[in-house]
Amino acid sequence: MHKVFLGLGGNIGNKEENFILVHRHITKILGPIQQASSVYETPPWGFSSDDNFWNQVVEIKTILEAEELLWRIKEIEEMFGRKPALDSEERYTSRPMDIDILYFDDTYFETKSLTVPHPRIQHRLFVLVPLVEIAPHFKHPLLRMDHLTLLENCHDKSIIRKVDLPPAPPS
Repeated sequence: MHKVFLGLGGNIGNKEENFILVHRHITKILGPIQQASSVYETPPWGFSSDDNFWNQVVEIKTILEAEELLWRIKEIEEMFGRKPALDSEERYTSRPMDIDILYFDDTYFETKSLTVPHPRIQHRLFVLVPLVEIAPHFKHPLLRMDHLTLLENCHDKSIIRKVDLPPAPPS
């Protein structure tokens, strides 16, 4: 079994419903959710939009290897209407749901389609704040710093606020 941290985010559609649905899809297709951070509202990162994002980090256990996991994640994103980006200009855009592999165990690797750990973890408050909530002492395999230290050194000054949600319904 692999320990994987996933970053979830979306800024269009019914965000509350999208998060409930993505949790169900993750559990059914990828593996059981072990921990889930609070959901945080943040401004778009890397582009402009009138719609703020909701972001969350979940830890899952999975039997899938990294490339298979990525392929399955793309399937889940397509269920929310996401189309593959044709070029780097389309990477940052509004979307109902985006799922990023942040960590895969405590390993580093780079392939044509996937870099783990995610190369921008240390630059994004919307990732670091939820990571600190559920895994404050997990060490980044390349930077060899835990999430608390990464958060203290992050230069992102985005406004981030916790979203008050009712308890999630049973899956």
